[in-house]
Amino acid sequence: MMNGYTDLDTHGHRDAGISVCSGGIIGLGEEAEDRVGLLHTLATLPEHPESVPINALLAVKGTPLENQKSDTKGSMFDASWTACVEIWRWSLEMIASTARIVMPKAMVRLSAGRVRFSQPEQALCFLAGANSIFTGEKLLTTPNNDYDADQQMFKILGLLPKAPSFGTEGSKGGESDEEPALAATQ
Repeated sequence: MMNGYTDLDTHGHRDAGISVCSGGIIGLGEEAEDRVGLLHTLATLPEHPESVPINALLAVKGTPLENQKSDTKGSMFDASWTACVEIWRWSLEMIASTARIVMPKAMVRLSAGRVRFSQPEQALCFLAGANSIFTGEKLLTTPNNDYDADQQMFKILGLLPKAPSFGTEGSKGGESDEEPALAATQ
């Protein structure tokens, strides 16, 4: 879920004005305790990360996890992928809601793997506490939801996209720390 606990040293770079983006990937075969441990680690840092991306594994043919199955009950399959990675449909919602509770000012971002989840499933994530996404046709090497499709989803859900803000002076986001807002990051 994390690159390693030694990487937590990078969280100290805030002194240089660098915003912290730290989250995890679900569907790697982890246990529920691992997910709780990730959120506990982030929530007990001296300062919470400004950005907490929640990723769902997309199994890519030719990679070590191409046949990875998670500890889940339901299957969400996109025919463009050669392996079906099962992600329990409530996993993202539970992580988003828990992250929102333990890190109330963080931008809880739906990130990689979101392409496999329907608009209603993503809507539940927003209701649970997610308030940001990464949008655009690709995230690194995997497909992602198209920007126009995301804008349409926001319209259907009555969400207003806003520029990201980390609550620092001079940010251009415009929202206050008291008013979390959905932010679409392209």
